[in-house]
Amino acid sequence: MGLFSQFWVGAEAQAASSGIQMAQLVSPDDIPPPRKRPPARLRVTPYYSPDGVYPRYNPGPDAVRVCNATYVQEYRPSGTVIVPRVSCYWRRG
Repeated sequence: MGLFSQFWVGAEAQAASSGIQMAQLVSPDDIPPPRKRPPARLRVTPYYSPDGVYPRYNPGPDAVRVCNATYVQEYRPSGTVIVPRVSCYWRRG
């Protein structure tokens, strides 16, 4: 048993000493700089062609778009102005 314990102690000492030698051999110039990965790029494409109508849904084959146009007053720093406002909705035709 004593013979084997000396063998293991010697192996630990040898491994420790070789680790120290390796650390001493490596200089800061030999270490390559860390590689940065470019950020992941996602391509986002709409499944419809934007035409200014929001929300986008299919109201049905016989739907009619009804729009109400009115004039409203807006208070601005330069003075009160009257501007048109339009609100639209779909109804069954």
